[in-house]
Amino acid sequence: MATLMIQGTTSDAGKSTVVAGLCRALARRGVSVAPFKPQNMALNSAVTVDGGEIGRSTALQALAAGVEPHSDMNPVLLKPESDRGAQVILRGQVHGHMDALDYHAYKREAKVSMLAAWEALSSRYDVIIAEGAGSPAEINLRANDIANMGFAEAVDCPVLLVGDIDRGGVFAQLVGTLALLSESERLRTRGFIINRFRGDIALLEPGLDWLENHTGKPVLGTLPFLQGLLLDAEDSLGLSGRQAGEPALRIVVPALPRISNHNDFDPLRLHPRVELTFVGPDRPIPPADLIILPGSKSTRSDLAWLRAQGWENAIRRHLRYGGKLLGICGGFQMLGRVIEDPEGRDGPPGSSEGLGLLDFTTRMGAAKQLRNVSGHLLASGTALAGYEIHHGVSEGPALARPLSELDGHPDGAVSDDGQVLGTYLHGLFDQAEACAALLALCGLEGDGSGDTPANTPDYAAHRQRDLDRLADSLEEHLDMAAIEALVSG
Repeated sequence: MATLMIQGTTSDAGKSTVVAGLCRALARRGVSVAPFKPQNMALNSAVTVDGGEIGRSTALQALAAGVEPHSDMNPVLLKPESDRGAQVILRGQVHGHMDALDYHAYKREAKVSMLAAWEALSSRYDVIIAEGAGSPAEINLRANDIANMGFAEAVDCPVLLVGDIDRGGVFAQLVGTLALLSESERLRTRGFIINRFRGDIALLEPGLDWLENHTGKPVLGTLPFLQGLLLDAEDSLGLSGRQAGEPALRIVVPALPRISNHNDFDPLRLHPRVELTFVGPDRPIPPADLIILPGSKSTRSDLAWLRAQGWENAIRRHLRYGGKLLGICGGFQMLGRVIEDPEGRDGPPGSSEGLGLLDFTTRMGAAKQLRNVSGHLLASGTALAGYEIHHGVSEGPALARPLSELDGHPDGAVSDDGQVLGTYLHGLFDQAEACAALLALCGLEGDGSGDTPANTPDYAAHRQRDLDRLADSLEEHLDMAAIEALVSG
């Protein structure tokens, strides 16, 4: 068993992408490999084969490795609920809620769970590709660190440092990070990877030579910027513009402060007849055919934000003019009459009036629903599959008209006029057949050939192609012989 850790000079330097690419490249070479992220802070998560919850990017890396995602792969997941507090997930299950200072003190105990998960994973796979979080140079967080060098030192593994040249100042990123490490941490840093390069490599080579001479460490590769790569992100929403093809379904999504599982919308980014727009704070709400209220980690506070931003009036006007409205998970809960959270499971304790567009109430409970599910849309019989991650239990007359049946149970609701739809299902657009059927329900008209799976992008196949494309790029531009030497011990 061997572990190699990929750390970055900054958040979003490309650590997740490099780990996914290495997992796919090594798996294609017949290596038994799995991803590992000791600690992650993200609102995008996935349900694991053992009924736990891990970061979405780690689940993607498991897909790249050709293995089932398991809670051991991301033993500490922090899901922010405010600027100073988060829900703490340990080995897939909710441990509690902590503010930043309390969690900083708790990291000594969290380290025990983290190392136990790494040991369990290491017993099942020959190679572990671990991913750091943020930067190892965050000196204010060095005490009791478990996310970066604290993990690497504990398991005595080599580290490669990724810098993002697209941000600018990549040499300062790499040299500055190295300068802030301890002597033992610098020694275990075996080399650099430069990410997202555009242009003529000949113009970069003098800088690469200087970097190697100055630090005594090799640059193991310069990875090109891969245009159009669409892989599960941890937190960044990205923006989608107008897609080619007419007529288009204009979809607008509020970029909630605590938006969760926005990967639900990745398949819509690919659709040639969909215009997808995320609307952030203090921006005008554009006309749309469909408004989707997304998942939320703090449903009541995000609902208050919607109201403050003028969304409630905009939604009612949208419905008066015949538009469609879809709520997913937390967004579905917002459609009801009341959201009750007496114990503060999803934010501060209390109760909030919902939008009142569907007749049901939601009560947040202690048990968190974590399950992969499958079933069908009731309107068309089209197969559905995805996952549920939520605290709330919803009850009321509106649920007598469900949107779908999942694992033999009704899910969601549809208004009598068909304009308002809701579901607890994440990943609902991932399969082409389901995506086509859902978009038809939400107003996408045929284009002559009909709105069918044949002209709806296959997101699952696209994601596999992107993983292969990423691995191909690493095979071409990284010193894979050096990588294999590091993972062979």
